[in-house]
Amino acid sequence: QMQLVESGGGLVQAGGSLRLSCTSSGTGFNRNGMAWYRQAPGNQREWVATVTAGGARAYEDSVKDRFTVSRDFDKSNLYLQMNNLIPEDTAVYYCKGTSRGRDYWGPGTQVTVSS
Repeated sequence: QMQLVESGGGLVQAGGSLRLSCTSSGTGFNRNGMAWYRQAPGNQREWVATVTAGGARAYEDSVKDRFTVSRDFDKSNLYLQMNNLIPEDTAVYYCKGTSRGRDYWGPGTQVTVSS
């Protein structure tokens, strides 16, 4: 099993930055890819970024030049550095991990960007 807890969300003005963290416990962090998703009010949850166990990264187009995903294997932490935030980035951000073929989600952290 895998347990995930996000932190680092908050209220920020447009153009500002936030760094989200996701702490993992249990099994699977070192072997599998990890991802960030987000869900804005009234919208479906959408993929934001992925980092594989080997370090390859992928981003949704709207965040590609502003967000950076990384992971710390020693601490079993996943990060999302978000720069130049815009109001459209307002959402609950979730991290997702996989362990033994099952997907696990954290409870999410709220990010609100004011204009």
